[in-house]
Amino acid sequence: MYANRINSIPPYLFAEVDRAKQQKIKEGVDIIDLGVGDPDLPSPDYVIESLCKAVKDPETHQYPSYSGSNVFRGEVAEWFKARFGVTLDSTKEIITLIGSKEGVAHIPLAFVNPGEYALCPNPAYPVYSIGTILADGKPYDMPLLSENGFKPDLSKIPKEVIKNTNLMFVNYPNNPTGAVADKSFFREVIDFGKDNDIVIAHDNAYSEMGYDGYKAPSILEMPGAMDCCIELHSLSKTSNMTGWRIGFAVGNADIVAGLGKVKMNVDSGAFLAIQMAAIDALKRSDEFSAKMNNIYQERRDALLVGLKALGIDMPKPKATFYVWAPVPKGNDSIGYAKYLLDKAGIVATPGIGFGKYGEGYVRFSLTKSVGRINEAVERMKKL
Repeated sequence: MYANRINSIPPYLFAEVDRAKQQKIKEGVDIIDLGVGDPDLPSPDYVIESLCKAVKDPETHQYPSYSGSNVFRGEVAEWFKARFGVTLDSTKEIITLIGSKEGVAHIPLAFVNPGEYALCPNPAYPVYSIGTILADGKPYDMPLLSENGFKPDLSKIPKEVIKNTNLMFVNYPNNPTGAVADKSFFREVIDFGKDNDIVIAHDNAYSEMGYDGYKAPSILEMPGAMDCCIELHSLSKTSNMTGWRIGFAVGNADIVAGLGKVKMNVDSGAFLAIQMAAIDALKRSDEFSAKMNNIYQERRDALLVGLKALGIDMPKPKATFYVWAPVPKGNDSIGYAKYLLDKAGIVATPGIGFGKYGEGYVRFSLTKSVGRINEAVERMKKL
């Protein structure tokens, strides 16, 4: 009944986790959900007020531009200049997205021919490989290993694969590992892209979530990046707007235009009232991010203290709201995640769901209060 490309897609990780969680809730279990990365705190009041005002304006009710409102894209350009020191042409080098996931899924349709490779990190956000499969391309795994700081070793990609590759995904700060990358790594990635005529898609959805003084760079800060790079951003995590579905992509004008051509033919623009509210989110992004980062840092520290008491000692992640924890010896990731759910009512995401190189880890999301995180640790201590 289904096309081969659909049959080749594995079950969506987060849907499977949610099904198991819902079953436990039906059984009356008090669940502490540290699984899917969805902020537990609400969107800012000023963003909600901005939406209420905009939605009452009939001008926002019509079809929006595929590329996004000129006003919103202008605000993105101002934010990007202030945050990263990068000057962008808002008419050619910025496109509005219905959340960054939409952009990730559509980029392979613009740049991957049937049978070609896209270089995808592993473990990783599943949509990199799934978007490639839907474009009839072939995901090529770039292992993210602890000994490499969870960064790919580009020297190990076979030459025959590189010759048949037109797209590469990278993602720092990284989901699921929480790893960060410095500018020297981005320099290597850009040179690799330019030398091999490969489009570099940098997923920077967690750029504003940093701790202990860390601030993530943009790949576009590096000289030459505008020759081969596109970078994706989202207000989902950094402004607690996951349900609003608003983000943007910036970078090389031709690459942005390619993504725009896909959107024009298979998608629509983001609701204009949401774009208007997102302008206010960007204007106060520094203030809101600082507040949220203090909250997440406190939660991170509480979880790490608890894990250390359980014999799981690991470095503090500098960014994202994830803790990528090794499972106890003798366990695999699915078995350990199931054990935590069955015996302690704790939802953690098995690392294998992010790819085969995620085996041996579970991902905890810092999306519950310190009190609930401490309770989760106490439950684990009793196992």
